[in-house]
Amino acid sequence: MRRKTRIGPSWLGLLVLLALLLAACSSPAPNFNISLSPTSLTVQQGASGSTTLTLTPQNGFTGTVTLSLVDASDNPVPGLTLSPTSFTVSTSSPVSQTLTVNVAGSVAAGSYNLKVKAVSGSINKEASLSLTVAPVGTTWTPRTSGTNAWLVGVTYSAGQYVVVGDNGTVLTSPNGITWTAQTSGTTNWLIGITHGAGQYVAVGAWGTIRTSPDGITWTAQTSGTGHWLLGVAYGAGQFVAVGSSGVIRTSPDGVTWTGQTSGTTNPLISITYAAGQFVAVGDNGTIRTSSNGTIWNAQTSGTSSSLRGVTYGGGQFVVVGAGGTILTSPDGVTWTAQTSGTGQTLNAVAYGGGQFVAVGAGGTILTSPDGVTWTAQISGIGGSLYGVTFAAGQFVAAGDSGTILTSP
Repeated sequence: MRRKTRIGPSWLGLLVLLALLLAACSSPAPNFNISLSPTSLTVQQGASGSTTLTLTPQNGFTGTVTLSLVDASDNPVPGLTLSPTSFTVSTSSPVSQTLTVNVAGSVAAGSYNLKVKAVSGSINKEASLSLTVAPVGTTWTPRTSGTNAWLVGVTYSAGQYVVVGDNGTVLTSPNGITWTAQTSGTTNWLIGITHGAGQYVAVGAWGTIRTSPDGITWTAQTSGTGHWLLGVAYGAGQFVAVGSSGVIRTSPDGVTWTGQTSGTTNPLISITYAAGQFVAVGDNGTIRTSSNGTIWNAQTSGTSSSLRGVTYGGGQFVVVGAGGTILTSPDGVTWTAQTSGTGQTLNAVAYGGGQFVAVGAGGTILTSPDGVTWTAQISGIGGSLYGVTFAAGQFVAAGDSGTILTSP
């Protein structure tokens, strides 16, 4: 007779446990996949762009996902940040999260091959992101000035922008976006403005001069001339204002002004101080230079065009003017004509963020990294731009009908 083998309770429990373990081992672990749309961005220096991350949970995944932006070698890129840096998944359905890529003004223009990494516990996923960093000055945003006045001069100091224009208009802004009208105490045109020695100095029609310690409270000063003053700069311990008929006035404090001899009767329209000298430019290709604002030397520009704006940056002076004229000089003495690619009058030029920006008639905006090669940008306006400055990481341009543009 064959003996039957019985399975006791202890063996039965062991078999059930083994079955459960086998079932657990055969169940896939929670996981997820990610994707980006779009997979490429173009962002201006000092600005930001966005892409959408879609996370698809698998096998019941839930939890917090940490995000980071890295290069191809998994290293952070200085000046490039991602926000948010984490989010929570609590559903089995795909989750979309908008990601903002912030580009500091210090990030070099160029192309970057990046990855967005998503990590939760032992799960590590990544998606490729191509980023093109465009120079500041390539994309422009219109701002509300609150006026229809023609805005001509613009400067920045002491934490604020100041714009001046016709009918004695003065506007101030802490950020280039929100603007406040101030009372100048005159209805004359204010055309040029600068800051130095702790105060703003604005100059304009019929010898008008106004000074202010803060851009808000303005005081009338006596210039000693009835000529229009078209430009003003500060350097070497003094203010220098230039204007019609070659007039030049100097002042150590913005209050007491003295006439100087320019050696020309051509209108002097713009002036800057850099590299140890003043450079003033004007009609008929006029260029005058001075180390002290008192003794002025005539320079040969090689053009008879009206020269309307001058600045310094990247080791050279750049002058712009009528008919798209652009001149460059390493020393203010020897000048070279450059090709602007436009026939529009260029009224002003500024340097910042590693490039020059010239503005002018018909909403013209040109940019150049070196003063030699110039690229037209889209301003979005048809009116003229008369002034531009760079400060606090952005360009601010001003023009007719209360136009103010910023970049980025």
